[in-house]
Amino acid sequence: MSYNSMSGDEEFGGNDFEFADRDVRLGFIRKVYGILTAQLVVTVAIIIPFAIVDSVKVYVLQNSWPFWTAFAVTFVLIIALSCCADLRRSFPANFIALFLFTICEGVLLGLACSTYDTTTVLIAAGITGILVLALTIFAFQTRIDFTMMSGMLFVALITLLLFGIFAAIFHNRVLDIVYASIGAVIFGLFIVFDTQLLLGGKHKYSISQEEYIFAALNLYVDIVQLFLMILTLVNSSR
Repeated sequence: MSYNSMSGDEEFGGNDFEFADRDVRLGFIRKVYGILTAQLVVTVAIIIPFAIVDSVKVYVLQNSWPFWTAFAVTFVLIIALSCCADLRRSFPANFIALFLFTICEGVLLGLACSTYDTTTVLIAAGITGILVLALTIFAFQTRIDFTMMSGMLFVALITLLLFGIFAAIFHNRVLDIVYASIGAVIFGLFIVFDTQLLLGGKHKYSISQEEYIFAALNLYVDIVQLFLMILTLVNSSR
């Protein structure tokens, strides 16, 4: 994960370099959100048949190979994209890897959505969209620097993982609601954190402008996880 520390002198220099760097950063942000939008469109297109076509639902319930194939490819690609900087920065290999990851993640989400009724999925998707928009606006406007919270967010994520194992063993509705609620808060904070890493400027840390694939991947995973938590909450409440 490539972060750059931003000093106050660089932010408030007031020279030509500052404006040039700001233009580059804005171009980087537009590129990341363009990639992210394409990922979300592809994901939604994949989920739709799983969510509304009964024959598809029946098939995936009777056959496990789509899940295990998509899971294996997703696992390999997310490790490769996270750990191999050369892959993330090499065109067109980086886009191919990200595209394959998005397809497999879309299949996994589709499989998850096939176990819920269509209304629940639509409600969860709508709530997620509203939350992501609100959190993105908040991340752009707030004076609070969330980029310094990486350690706290990592600890929160590990705690959520351990609590998830506990909830899976002692499965009941209350634990599901508590787990999903905590998870939604944590991944909401991750969305703010990863958004501010794109901005640079006044924030202490920023992501390298060469890491547009990694930045899009981070936000995409945050949104997917938030959607799954909201889906669990909506299903439990209904």
